Amino acid sequence: FHNVLVNIFDIYKNYLIILKLMGESLMSSWSEGYVSDINYTFGYYSELNPNNAIIPFLMAGIALPESISTSQYNACELGFGQGISVNVHAAAGHAKWYATDFNPSQANFARYLSDVTNNGALIADQGFNEFCKRDDLPEFDFIGLHGIWSWISDENRAIVVDFIRRKLKVGGILYISYNTLPGWSAPSPLRHLLLQHHNTMTAHSNSRQQNIKDSIEFVGKVFAQSPHLTQKSPELLSRVERLKNHDPHYVAHEYLNKDWQPMYFADMQKWLESAKLTFACSSNYLDDFHETLYNQEQREFMAGFSEPSFAQTVKDFILNKQFRKDFWVKGTRRLNGYEQKQAWKKLRVLLHTPRKQIEMKASSHLTVDLNVDLFNPILDILQDHKIHSVKDIVEVLKDHFNEMDIFTVLAILAGKNNLVVVQSEEAIEQARPHCEAFNRYVLEQSRSSQFSINYLASPITGGAYNLDMVQRWFLLAHIEGLTKKKQLDFAWSLLKENGLFMAEDGKTLEKDEEGKARMEVIYNGFVENQLPQLKCLGIISTN
Repeated sequence: FHNVLVNIFDIYKNYLIILKLMGESLMSSWSEGYVSDINYTFGYYSELNPNNAIIPFLMAGIALPESISTSQYNACELGFGQGISVNVHAAAGHAKWYATDFNPSQANFARYLSDVTNNGALIADQGFNEFCKRDDLPEFDFIGLHGIWSWISDENRAIVVDFIRRKLKVGGILYISYNTLPGWSAPSPLRHLLLQHHNTMTAHSNSRQQNIKDSIEFVGKVFAQSPHLTQKSPELLSRVERLKNHDPHYVAHEYLNKDWQPMYFADMQKWLESAKLTFACSSNYLDDFHETLYNQEQREFMAGFSEPSFAQTVKDFILNKQFRKDFWVKGTRRLNGYEQKQAWKKLRVLLHTPRKQIEMKASSHLTVDLNVDLFNPILDILQDHKIHSVKDIVEVLKDHFNEMDIFTVLAILAGKNNLVVVQSEEAIEQARPHCEAFNRYVLEQSRSSQFSINYLASPITGGAYNLDMVQRWFLLAHIEGLTKKKQLDFAWSLLKENGLFMAEDGKTLEKDEEGKARMEVIYNGFVENQLPQLKCLGIISTN
């Protein structure tokens, strides 16, 4: 009888495994091998904000579509994840957004968020093949893909490129990010082994999250027994340790998809040339600013390349880049010196970072000291955190600095995320009610620690501002007009309600008096640093 029970149990166990594998097979038929049973993180990606293309394009001397800075236009995001970026940009900017993500759970949430903010975005749950064939889509001034290209099949890449060829306007911008070679050559064994272990052990795992943790542990054990590998690629060990601290949702989508193909820049260029695209610039000026990329010998070496696209390939070798975030343009129109200066002078900018927090350094692959004699006079003008026209800044400083030096300072401050380009007054007023609705939803939902959106929408920039959970609690209390003591009491009550503790230097503060003291320190920093930025960015009233 015991043997019969054992046999029945084994049959039942195998039946469950078969059902699971059948379910995964059915799922893969619509997900095309992309992870779909665990949703992506609730991230926001500022590079998808068309407003943030303005300064990099001007520094590259390339004309943008006029509509991006002046009037309503159409924009598209392919593969939006949880849809935070597309909903922020539809609420805070002046573009009509169209977007798709094949994952129905993610699309459902993104649609809900769009309805809450009434931002008018068209949110689809279609795969690229279906979405890109739609006959109700307009031509676009801006198309963006963040964290998509490297993780889809060649078939889907061809569909995307054909869509861009047909639907991106002449002069339009493509933003695209992707894993890059040669930077991924050394760490690629980690991804391969992690995926192989995960695929082998999935049927025996209690959950996807646990299986991911088990796979990371296994890879670490293998590398510990692989001195010949790790001596040649020592970064593999540190990368495994970092993975242990990553959100399993991130690991799943970054490492466990069926398709994954890092590319050399030249290979990416071949793909996009068929859509009539030309490389424009990096999405952050500091990733093109030679002083923050190369030492003196490298700068002299790079100066010898007159062919821009080949220079990008050499750049990736020198820097061993693993990830590129680039703008491409359909039909490059070079600005002459006069046009470039006039385009700069049309801009309005705002310094949102408190002056005392702005370090006189700039970083990308290298960190360099900034010229205080050049930066301080400009910061003196901007430190009131009001909107300034670049034309007025140039006028004030024209007897002391040449115009291109001023523009470079502004570009570096933007690259450091201290300064933003301000939208037109018409766009700001149009965005205010949608931003208020988005922010109201985020703040109210933030009462629960299970809510994962850390971003508020700014009508000034057309983008988002990051605020952690405790800071959002302080902001809720501030909006209610509570005193400092009541704001702290409010935040403390939410902390306890969610079963959480304060922490300091990685140590949990279990005693209430220690936790409250730590919370007050964070509160004082919020009032001094974050609150003024929230006001100047139009996220909360200045009254």
